[in-house]
Amino acid sequence: MPNTMPNTNTGTLYVVATPIGNLEDITLRAVRVLNEVDMILCEDTRTTGILLAHYKIKNKLTSYHSHTNTNKQAKIIDELLAGAVYALVSDAGTPGISDPGSLLINEAHKNNITVVPIPGASAVTALISASGITGNQFAFWGFVPQKKGRESFLKNLLESEIPVVIYESNHRILKLFEWFNKNSKKQESRFIVGRELTKMFETIILGTAQEVLNYLKSSPKNIKGEFVIIAQK
Repeated sequence: MPNTMPNTNTGTLYVVATPIGNLEDITLRAVRVLNEVDMILCEDTRTTGILLAHYKIKNKLTSYHSHTNTNKQAKIIDELLAGAVYALVSDAGTPGISDPGSLLINEAHKNNITVVPIPGASAVTALISASGITGNQFAFWGFVPQKKGRESFLKNLLESEIPVVIYESNHRILKLFEWFNKNSKKQESRFIVGRELTKMFETIILGTAQEVLNYLKSSPKNIKGEFVIIAQK
């Protein structure tokens, strides 16, 4: 079996995808790397701790998230330059995709530190794979802006010639589809909505803005969880 740890003059930063819900959705390589690295950088040590306990991984954890100060980030980079081997994970899915991990990854590249992706679960590719959309193009626009730029973001989304994938929270999903229902051409724009992907109450809904809105409003349970949306003409 080849060594997973590259022999470089500096350390290595592994970017490790973790499950988005179902704990079985992790690769053998990811489990091995999480066991081998010197430390795991994670958004929430409690969340990552659950995953590690499930796979009986005993390793050191430290937090790295959107509120991590520049001093701590600089310290991590210095340790990597000195030869440390770290794994970066998010609470769920692939780090660096609508995720603050991209800041650390950029700094690693600026300092010529080896960055190694360990691919795996992603809500974007999970929904695309089950959507049935045709063609070989789509765009990922991340989270819908809450205030500044929201209106232009959504208008541009509806005008896109290729399918667009976005994230939205359960707190704003009704507001989003009320906007779509008011502003989209009812029979042209179609939506594919993934809720709680890979989890017990996984649901995939296809329809117009009105049809999706009717579903969401039909039960309080239907607006719980995490949402991924594909909009297409």
